[in-house]
Amino acid sequence: MTARPSIEDVDFKDRFEAGDVKPSDFSHRDHLKLVYVYLCESDTETASKRMRSSLSQFLKDNGVPASHYHETLTLSWTQAVKHFMVKAVAPTSFDAFIAIDDRLLDPNVMLTHYDRNTLFSDQARQEFVPPDLQSIPQYA
Repeated sequence: MTARPSIEDVDFKDRFEAGDVKPSDFSHRDHLKLVYVYLCESDTETASKRMRSSLSQFLKDNGVPASHYHETLTLSWTQAVKHFMVKAVAPTSFDAFIAIDDRLLDPNVMLTHYDRNTLFSDQARQEFVPPDLQSIPQYA
């Protein structure tokens, strides 16, 4: 059995995609929830594309410069959530998933995979840069 989103998780995704979530209401946890739903609905590559598209539209809809989008963070977090989903025993919601192992809630966890200068470089913002400290497991 695979991970599933709850009705509330899907509702959140739908509200986000409809532009009903404001930047002040979109936390790190919400980023994770959105990618969790996308990963429940599709493979990692498709989920990554959906995150990129949804976040870019979110920035545009809220008058935030497109330069605030960060490609490496988006793809790395998608890979990390997928890794933890594979390890989890078929959670039936994002809340159940994160309750199994809440390490993803730490927004600084990517600094265990990336040197700060690498992760926050202009290059990493514009294109995916592979981890330079510790790899993140890859799943198709």
